[in-house]
Amino acid sequence: MISDYDYLDQDYPSGPPPKRGIWWRVIGWASIAMAVVLVGTSLTAYAAYRKLEGNIKHEDVTAQLGKKRPPKLNNALNVLLIGSDQRNGANAKYGRDVGERSDTMILLHLSPGGKKAIGISFPRDSMVPIPACKTSSGRTIPAQSVAMINSSFNNGGAACTIRTLEALTKIRIDHFVKVDFSGFKRVVDALGGVEICLPRRVADKSSKLYLSAGRHIVKGEQALAYVRTRHGLGDGSDTDRIKRQQKFLGAVVKKATSNGTLTNPSKLLSFLDAATKSVTTDKDFSLDEMKKVAGSVQGMSAGKVQFITVPWGAYAPDPNRIAWKQPDADNLFAAIRNDNQVQAPAKVKKVKLQPAQVTVRVLNGTATPGLAGRAGEQLKARGYQVVKVGTLTGAKPAKTEVRYGTGADQQAAALAQVVPNAKPVAGQDTPAGSVDLVLGPDWEGLKTSQSTDIPSSSAAGAVNAAADVCSDKS
Repeated sequence: MISDYDYLDQDYPSGPPPKRGIWWRVIGWASIAMAVVLVGTSLTAYAAYRKLEGNIKHEDVTAQLGKKRPPKLNNALNVLLIGSDQRNGANAKYGRDVGERSDTMILLHLSPGGKKAIGISFPRDSMVPIPACKTSSGRTIPAQSVAMINSSFNNGGAACTIRTLEALTKIRIDHFVKVDFSGFKRVVDALGGVEICLPRRVADKSSKLYLSAGRHIVKGEQALAYVRTRHGLGDGSDTDRIKRQQKFLGAVVKKATSNGTLTNPSKLLSFLDAATKSVTTDKDFSLDEMKKVAGSVQGMSAGKVQFITVPWGAYAPDPNRIAWKQPDADNLFAAIRNDNQVQAPAKVKKVKLQPAQVTVRVLNGTATPGLAGRAGEQLKARGYQVVKVGTLTGAKPAKTEVRYGTGADQQAAALAQVVPNAKPVAGQDTPAGSVDLVLGPDWEGLKTSQSTDIPSSSAAGAVNAAADVCSDKS
């Protein structure tokens, strides 16, 4: 069984945010929370059962998936949770209807007998091979040697996303659950709101989130604003936001398992009625099948539910994208396939580097004249080897970046310790053995601390649904 998930989330490569999908792409992280709870409930009243069955939309993906799929190895259940940005009908107010896309993919693994549940998040910026897929109309989408993982859903729907993940993980996916924006709000409201914790006051015009620091119970549009805020919290990256949304999912599970929702018939019916109204599943994932699943996990506590992100690192050709870290990712998938204990990846040993061991090019990525020269002098005063001071050619960064060439990842990590809010990323044009400090509009100088310890390869632990929402405000 899976007894301990020690994989740790990592810091996201810095760089300008992806251009499309400023806020909608993260709503799925919250909206699929209802699916996590849905499979852990019991349904007894026949009339209510029929009503709920009628709420659910089913999609036949059998022909699209074909016969060449990973084998089923045990009685564990793997459900792919997909957040949809569909904007017709009740979702029309969230933007123009341009079809249906998804930037939220979580593989929910349920061990037999309610022993453990783990949700593995696959960041939308992951660069992976996409297999050839068939659409619901029978049209074939050609294979792609490398593309963003969310393009699988954009091109071929849930079936193509399943094919892609099965090819990458070798895990047999039993069912999928797709949920839209409106479903998220209804689920949160049916629970009476969900607790969040803010490290500081937030006033974000883009998401319209205005809250003071500390604990809050959020509902409806306010909860929607919390999960879609980009610049109000964190560093603006997709993976930083994933951490926050995993905590939100954990809070949903904790609320549902602690306030009587799953044991009070009236509360349960209200919750499930709200949840199922925006659910689309494969034709085989009927309410009868969900009831069987519910029986196997009845009594699972929030402490047995965890959320992690697939181990990842920077994608060298484009630091704004993600590559899965190997062999850690494959080790995780193997453990999930076999429902075994997941071993934590070996921690990177901390290395002490002296400033003189770091060769730096300082490049001004802003319109402020003389900025690179002043930064270069600061670095020289600290003992760093500044070999060039100049102006960045090409696209300007949204914020300051530390980029490294081949073999200079440790040097970049050392430099990042004295550069505020910078995280090392692979630089496509950075010379081997060198580090580029690319100054963005946020540049105000080096940190006062001169520590150059390289941080461990992982920055934060897996998110446990039973954890206090204020336990980690980073």
